[in-house]
Amino acid sequence: MPIQWTEEVEKHKEEIIENLQQLVQIPSILDEENTTEEAPLGQPVKDALEWMLTLGDKDGFITKNTGNLAGHIEMGEGRDILGVLCHVDVVPAGDGWSFPPFKGVVENGRLYARGAIDDKGPTIAAYMAMKILRNMDVSFDKRVRMIVGTDEESKWRCVDHYFEHEEMPSIGFAPDADFPIIHAEKGIIDFDLFFSKNLKDEKAPHMEMRSFVSGERYNMVPDRAKTVLIPVLDQTYLLQEFEEYLKENELSGDYFIEDGDLTIELYGKSAHAMEPDNGVNAGLALLSFLQQFELDVNARAFCRFAQTMLHQDSRGHNLGLTGSDEISGDLTINTGKIRYSKEEAYFGLNVRYPVTYDMKNALSKLTAMLDQKDIEIKNMDDSPPHHVDGNDPFIKTLLRVYEEQTNQKGKLLAIGGGTYARSLEKGVAFGALFPGRADVAHQKDEYIEIEDLLKATAIYAQAIYELACVK
Repeated sequence: MPIQWTEEVEKHKEEIIENLQQLVQIPSILDEENTTEEAPLGQPVKDALEWMLTLGDKDGFITKNTGNLAGHIEMGEGRDILGVLCHVDVVPAGDGWSFPPFKGVVENGRLYARGAIDDKGPTIAAYMAMKILRNMDVSFDKRVRMIVGTDEESKWRCVDHYFEHEEMPSIGFAPDADFPIIHAEKGIIDFDLFFSKNLKDEKAPHMEMRSFVSGERYNMVPDRAKTVLIPVLDQTYLLQEFEEYLKENELSGDYFIEDGDLTIELYGKSAHAMEPDNGVNAGLALLSFLQQFELDVNARAFCRFAQTMLHQDSRGHNLGLTGSDEISGDLTINTGKIRYSKEEAYFGLNVRYPVTYDMKNALSKLTAMLDQKDIEIKNMDDSPPHHVDGNDPFIKTLLRVYEEQTNQKGKLLAIGGGTYARSLEKGVAFGALFPGRADVAHQKDEYIEIEDLLKATAIYAQAIYELACVK
């Protein structure tokens, strides 16, 4: 008799929800200011990794901690490994939540928390799929290894370290994106545009921009921006114009005066950098407003660059980076970090480029253009595109499982996001966001539908069975 995967998962419903609630209560945000040898990415991130490995120990799996950067939870036997690549780090919560971001409130069929869909919910779904199989009377012809990372939202130091010390799975999937199946991921390159020239004002400016701060991560659209101005003239006019600007653009903001300095804040909408147009970049919006005023010459150059080269141009037309292909779609640009002070001034960009895009040539042209503006590219970090042939039997098996569990036709997708799948030679992203569901990763009030959490668990259980068990 065929295994009734949905029924098997339903038996564990309360355990699945409780495990997820416990995991999301760990605020596992990268904390590079408080690292130690034992907690190289900060204590909360280490706590989340240890929580997962302890759970695996308790349930009878083989576990291993690899330098407190990553670890694995394993079952089965055989020469080959089926990898299930997850992560337990999360992006900062941001402001404006309706529920506590690190509690795991269940309401209206949803579990709300930072990490609920990216990636703690899918991690628990995959883990429980492994537990269900381990407790069944099945035999394995592969080892099944859940690899738990802790730096997916930043520099991937976790998987880099892990694969320097551990085996590479022959096949694998990352439950960290969309169903049905993602076989192509854009290249992702982060870099900073530093303004190196310090100009001198020929005449006294109307006001001076002392500082500007927006954004914490390259891979998030900033939802908050703050500038401190030293006003000389037109302060009342500027504030009147600011109120009008907010109204015209359906934005919100605030301002106050302290010790003679004027502080202005603008609030946008956070979103994942894979599609910047899903958010409202608070930093670029505030710089766009400021560029119309008589600022000091350095601030004016900084603001005008933002306005003419970056603002409302997520496809990179103004920087000469635009590109697209049939496999993976448009190149996108997100200005995730903006910093301005007397000491330094830069824009931190996250560029996601198509599978067939010639990034080397594009960067050469960009560098030449920026040299003329005394702007230097620094701190570059490139992750090349990833693509697995859609006719591979591995992909066909995953598609079949998805179709059997959902009664929906499966299809191959490409994304601008980067998942751990690209760290494997033959890896794909497989769920856990279902078609038609809102993508709330990296946004306030992030959630996962309980129904989807259970459905994903069933899909992962059958997929692991089909790929790693003796039939």
